[in-house]
Amino acid sequence: MKIEKNRVVTLTYELHIQSEGGQQTLVETANTENPMVFIYGMSGLPDQFEENLDGKSAGDNFEFKLDSEAGYGEFDQNAVVELPMSVFEVEGGIPENMLEVGNFIPMADSEGNQLQGRVAEVRENAILMDFNHPLAGKELYFKGKVEKVREATTEELDHGHVHGEGGVHHH
Repeated sequence: MKIEKNRVVTLTYELHIQSEGGQQTLVETANTENPMVFIYGMSGLPDQFEENLDGKSAGDNFEFKLDSEAGYGEFDQNAVVELPMSVFEVEGGIPENMLEVGNFIPMADSEGNQLQGRVAEVRENAILMDFNHPLAGKELYFKGKVEKVREATTEELDHGHVHGEGGVHHH
């Protein structure tokens, strides 16, 4: 059975990014114990990701790259924000080791949306936080294998996601 719209696809893969020095860094692995399972055409994945898998069957290997636009978008300088030190205080003090460059800190914006910010720079009375996706501005290299392809059930198509093994469990 080939991968096409409304079929459930199970993949294993490794995702690498290329750093400025040309080194490839492994950033994510989907293995047989924890594969990626999605309904083709309803995955919410970048369109190009799906297009690269179109027509493949179980057992096929794949290898492709997505440029940053097709992946997580360009790096947005406006998403790097200086915040006053007081924002990070908990009960009148700043938790030790919290504000180290590279740390991810869960935060909320003025509308209450959850954001993940990375400490980019520690200044005297303020912190430079980067709210870009960690993979923004990066080329993504996927290499993996199609493990399974099956028809989605009517219920899965109605809900827009996979049920059962590797999928969403409703309680």
